[in-house]
Amino acid sequence: MSLLIEVIEWMDPTGEEMIYRIPQEGSADFKMGAQLIVRDSQIAMFFKSGHAADSFTTGRHTLSTLNIPILTRLLSFPLGFNSPFRAEVYFVNLKVFTNLKWGTTHPVTFKDSKLGLIRLRGHGAFTIRIVEPVLFLNSIVGRQAKYTTHDIQSYLRDVIVARLNDLLGERLETILDLPAIYTELAEDYKKIVYDEFNKYGLELVDFYISSITPPEEVSKMIDQRSGLEAVGDLDKFLKFEMAKGLGTAGGPAAAGSGMGMAAGVGLMLPGMMSKVFAPEQTELKREAVSTVTCPKCHSDTPEQSRYCYRCGHPMISQNNCPSCGEGLPTEAKFCLHCGFKLDTKLQCPHCSAELIPGSKFCGECGKPVKGDDNR
Repeated sequence: MSLLIEVIEWMDPTGEEMIYRIPQEGSADFKMGAQLIVRDSQIAMFFKSGHAADSFTTGRHTLSTLNIPILTRLLSFPLGFNSPFRAEVYFVNLKVFTNLKWGTTHPVTFKDSKLGLIRLRGHGAFTIRIVEPVLFLNSIVGRQAKYTTHDIQSYLRDVIVARLNDLLGERLETILDLPAIYTELAEDYKKIVYDEFNKYGLELVDFYISSITPPEEVSKMIDQRSGLEAVGDLDKFLKFEMAKGLGTAGGPAAAGSGMGMAAGVGLMLPGMMSKVFAPEQTELKREAVSTVTCPKCHSDTPEQSRYCYRCGHPMISQNNCPSCGEGLPTEAKFCLHCGFKLDTKLQCPHCSAELIPGSKFCGECGKPVKGDDNR
């Protein structure tokens, strides 16, 4: 440059610039005695021939051979020499850079203990700041004239996502547990990624996980499962929904017919539900299970059942025939084996005395009694 720079300063209007170089190309002639203005959260570094020389923190500085000793030595200034010198100044923004996002470009494969092998996507935010300007300049920026958060965000995002699968495999068994451990997971994740940022002169200040989600089809399955658990008694829920729909269909004009239909449906629903949820007779036959007929609802039920699977009626005989002594259902009016009428009193055929049910000898005359003779 032909013009001598007398005031050296930099202001970032966007809040996203991390590094800014003066001049933008090559090196410039700085006047000895020029004013260098460094604002809060900034640091200014002079470079000569690609090497970092003197640095300045917040304040107004007058350049002289006294406060740029390294540049003075590199340029071989004699004492009191006031001629211009050529160099570059890098302003480094030391503030905390916010509004940085991270997210998976492609899903990460994860083995879930309950859902099996699924693919997850993660999203979140993080904040950084420069803690070692020289290391950051030499390892990341190089000799670029301006470097912003947009230039480095994609690289840092790849560093974060690369560690996502390792952390999920160590800390997570199923994604159903995620809502309860988001904070703890973010803290552990920050510890893992912190060293990756630090080796480039950056500090990872904050790290947040906004969401870790499965594919849409898996999310629908989870919603269906939670919906079934919320319904609880499916039988009552179906009856309620059908009755509500019939009651409101057609408005007030159809209220009477709606009530009649609801009453009819109420009578039909138990049978409909029993067909849906009860085991079918065809299934019993297909499995070659011996069945008996319930004396109350006349349904076929497994032979060893203690109660009817449809109506709950006890299937165990509770009475014995007073004539032949065989077991009978509780509702029997006649013996299923000998045909004896159960409400008939037994009498001795010899002395006509009343007999105790099941007796083989008369209590009065002592003569033997046969069941076939007393019917």
